[in-house]
Amino acid sequence: MKITEVRLGRISVPLRVPFKTALRSVSSVEDVVVEIHTDTGAVGYGEAPPTGVITGDTTGAIVGAIRDHIAKTIVGRDVDDFESLIQAVNSCVVHNSSAKAAVDMALYDLYGQLYKLPVYKLLGGSRKQIVTDITISVNAPDEMARDTQNAIDRGYDCLKIKVGKDPARDIERLAAVRAVAGPDRCIRIDANQGWNAKQAVRILNQMQDKGLDIEFVEQPVPAWDIDGLKYVTDHSPVPVLADESVFGDKDALRILQMHAADYLNIKLMKCGGIYNALHIASLAETCGVECMIGCMLEAKISVNAAVHLACAKQIITKVDLDGPSLCSEDHILGGASFDEQLITVSDAPGMGITGILPGKIEYLK
Repeated sequence: MKITEVRLGRISVPLRVPFKTALRSVSSVEDVVVEIHTDTGAVGYGEAPPTGVITGDTTGAIVGAIRDHIAKTIVGRDVDDFESLIQAVNSCVVHNSSAKAAVDMALYDLYGQLYKLPVYKLLGGSRKQIVTDITISVNAPDEMARDTQNAIDRGYDCLKIKVGKDPARDIERLAAVRAVAGPDRCIRIDANQGWNAKQAVRILNQMQDKGLDIEFVEQPVPAWDIDGLKYVTDHSPVPVLADESVFGDKDALRILQMHAADYLNIKLMKCGGIYNALHIASLAETCGVECMIGCMLEAKISVNAAVHLACAKQIITKVDLDGPSLCSEDHILGGASFDEQLITVSDAPGMGITGILPGKIEYLK
């Protein structure tokens, strides 16, 4: 199975409601789609969102990295030469983790098709179903309460609450959410780097004193502030999950060695795809640190790849793969079944993606 062509396109998927964090506000998913074609007729699918505020990757950067560097590296090569192929993708251009992730997942898709196995079974095959949380965007407390009720009505038992935009109101926001959610539903919070270390400890103490019962806090401090992350981990009553501080295995190793977080968040767009994500998962497993699998604001192709990884590895115990559930439409054929909080992986060979609805992708010349 030789690679003959790499095709790029764009998809646009409106969201049910605007997605708001401490860093950005968006109303639709605007992703780059990768199709890797082969001489057998098999096609591998990948996807990357332009999340410049986190990864630094814009649409132009993703397209340029793939077209000018990665595609030239892989066209003409055999998919069965897999390890060498993936390493070539990672070494042909520095950074550009989202572009690499899109190509990586398309190559895993083809590798699974070549050997007629779903990717999650190639990687370990731990389970077929996972349960995701759903994100509640940062807004006024009454609006967040309404969004919480809507999530509950849709059947979600675990809510990820965005905070960090206005620390003075974060406790009020969370109290409004907990009042609607009741005592039995899981609430985790994500500050998206919105606090400093001492501020985070103070706010988290106040939240717990009010009985708001937080499962963990995600990335309370700026990504670069590993000492601050450790300070929060050492002094907060709430467990800490490192997200933006963990792009690759070297970041993960430093945090694990420093005991700077209680959990690690693995995102394919940060680390450059499944191949590199497996390194992070292995390090975490060695240290006995559980992981969460997360996503950016992504549509189904790339989230589907994360589902395969989550279903393969037992060290991934927490799931934040709500991207498709936040979208108002699904343009992708095949792949995992997203039934609100319950996600079931496909047993079709590769990633199970069979195509994109006609007229829903704009191919790039």
